[in-house]
Amino acid sequence: MDGPKDGVRGAAVTAEGFGLKGPRGWAFRGVGVDAEPGALIAVEGPSGSGRTCLLLALTGRMRPTEGEAAVGRFRLPKQLAAVRRISALGPVPGVTDLDPALTVAEHLHERALLQRRFGGSLRGLLKPRAERKTEARLRIDTALTAAGLDMESLPKGRRTSVRDLERLEALRLSVALALIGRPRLLGVDDVDLKLSDAERAEAWALLRSIADSGTTVVAVCSEAPDDAVVISTARPADGTSDDDTSDTDDDKETADALAEAGLA
Repeated sequence: MDGPKDGVRGAAVTAEGFGLKGPRGWAFRGVGVDAEPGALIAVEGPSGSGRTCLLLALTGRMRPTEGEAAVGRFRLPKQLAAVRRISALGPVPGVTDLDPALTVAEHLHERALLQRRFGGSLRGLLKPRAERKTEARLRIDTALTAAGLDMESLPKGRRTSVRDLERLEALRLSVALALIGRPRLLGVDDVDLKLSDAERAEAWALLRSIADSGTTVVAVCSEAPDDAVVISTARPADGTSDDDTSDTDDDKETADALAEAGLA
């Protein structure tokens, strides 16, 4: 596969015997995956089966309990901070929620400032202001193009508030915000939630195009597309985990995990 034009190279994702246990039992366990750079990885399973926790663990936002994994050359759980530096989260409810009162332009401007302040080099901070603004504009435009978000098609253009966005438009905005940092790994939660069949096809086409451009994508869903590398978090048929722990508290476990991930 040819290298991406913007120089971003996706990270390979591997895991073996990967699991995370919290106070209420196992969020997920026994996960294995071997995906090449630029792969589209689908975390498939019913709601409450640990899908979001697995997404957060693979992107370095949660510390696994057992097994091992690697994102690029960085190992989990030993190098969580390094994995966070090369990964970014798109929409993850409870972690990366958009502010409904802010406009699309305000979100993009804020993310570009944060990227320059915390994600750039010291040399970049010392560049002339005009050059920094030009680079920020280029990052935003590139991210918007990759996310397929046409600002002019929105109800009020750049001044459209997040609360006025359709579900698919909000997904595209969240993805664009994540891509401003040019991550090697992109995580997206609940890809197919509250979307029509046509919108769901558009969402997967978006993530597939990002993966094809070189960025590895990990996406949580209820039903994976045929061309994805699939990780299943479905429970055994009897509804119990390997150690016979009930999964009735999975939603509470995930809520606790989201609060912890927000700090990371």
